[in-house]
Amino acid sequence: MEKKTIVVVGAGKGMGNHIAKIFGEQDFRVVLMARKQESLDSNVKEFKENGMEAYGIAVDANIPDTLTEGFQKVNELFGCADVLVYNACILEGGMPTELSSSELMRHYQVDVASALHCVHQVLPGMREKKEGTILFTGGGLALYPMPEFTCVSIDKAALRALAITLNTELKEEGIFTGVVTIMGNVATDSQYDPADIAKEYWRLYTERKDVEIVFK
Repeated sequence: MEKKTIVVVGAGKGMGNHIAKIFGEQDFRVVLMARKQESLDSNVKEFKENGMEAYGIAVDANIPDTLTEGFQKVNELFGCADVLVYNACILEGGMPTELSSSELMRHYQVDVASALHCVHQVLPGMREKKEGTILFTGGGLALYPMPEFTCVSIDKAALRALAITLNTELKEEGIFTGVVTIMGNVATDSQYDPADIAKEYWRLYTERKDVEIVFK
């Protein structure tokens, strides 16, 4: 059987690497995408030391062209990704009256618009294969918005809506879209341990039933 590829946009020591690890342990080829190549190289080394096939590609979710180039590299090396995980987000606070429209749009580009841009990069290949999985990292602020975190609240609500509408459109083509809505702050050895949350991404991938899993 041909080895499958997962691409995690927004890789790092938090949720991103834990999600990648869950799939890597199931013999997926892991492609990590984040801004800093140095950090990616360190993470890839760790994955390889644990017996997983891993690669790192530097991208910036605020600059869609870098995402296009990153996915072109994936396609050239391995073909279309079998699983896309979008985990990028600007986790900054801010009251609504303190935000400018340009600042809101800067957040929206990273948190939502670039997620859709990544979907467009994998969609032709998934449609050709008539299968694929797209997973987003959501947040509880989508359901319970807080003025102190206006941008994150707006964007996680939009990302949740994007996941639901994409799944409705694409499910008949064999492409599943899902979102893990995390209802608290991610931290190791806590109720919201990333290693535990990552298991829900694997459950979405294998069960392909519920569009949303609310982790609380």
